[in-house]
Amino acid sequence: MRDAGLERAIDAAGGVAQLARKIGIAQPSVSNWNTVPTQRVIAVESATGVSRKVLRPDLYSDPAVTDGAVDPIDARRGQEYALLAALLASAPSAALIEQIVQLNSDATPLGRAHATLADAASTAVAAEVEREYFDLFIGVGRGELLPYASYYLTGFLNERPLSRLRDDLAALSIERMENSCEPEDHAATLLQIMAGFATGRFPASLEAQRAFFEKHVSRWMGHLFVDMEKAENAKFYRAVGTLGRVFLEIESEAFTFAN
Repeated sequence: MRDAGLERAIDAAGGVAQLARKIGIAQPSVSNWNTVPTQRVIAVESATGVSRKVLRPDLYSDPAVTDGAVDPIDARRGQEYALLAALLASAPSAALIEQIVQLNSDATPLGRAHATLADAASTAVAAEVEREYFDLFIGVGRGELLPYASYYLTGFLNERPLSRLRDDLAALSIERMENSCEPEDHAATLLQIMAGFATGRFPASLEAQRAFFEKHVSRWMGHLFVDMEKAENAKFYRAVGTLGRVFLEIESEAFTFAN
């Protein structure tokens, strides 16, 4: 029997199949859940807008469990990565769009990017954003943008950058998502991995995280986000591009200072 948190996530996503698609795993895997697995909580929260405290109150309701487990700055970094990953993995649900409207903003570059995305979400209609996502990233034949490292670094898909990434993932003991049909160098997958580093889901030293970011993320993904800001078919996703570009600039600077 499914618990209340999982039921809310399924309802918010529009069904089991939709939830599975939004977090990049096979439908039978979600069908077999009685509760959201620990390692999937952040992805489900980002994809559905249902709070982790609702999804897994046993893990997140008691301050004694969470306080000190992850540095607050890293937790916020993980949330930014997870949000961007969810938005690039699939079109956002209506629940996630409503959550984005509530993003905190301030006078910092990241705060202004939050405000821009929240403003775009405030007038967004889920069905229209889904069509926009299709035109941008899927298309008839191909979308306007190809969010893969191999394409941005070589001009072709499934090239040497993907092979190098697979070698590094194996060295980090990070396994491919169950029944995923996307190559591992898809932007959403790489952002999910960075979220896992930030929150401790994927244990790695700061040096290993920096090396992964510089080798597989910063070399190309900023260009993807700039292209997203300028894309003909982008409306809501133009603001996603702005957030992604600004956040990666901050991350690049932070990793530099961490040397």
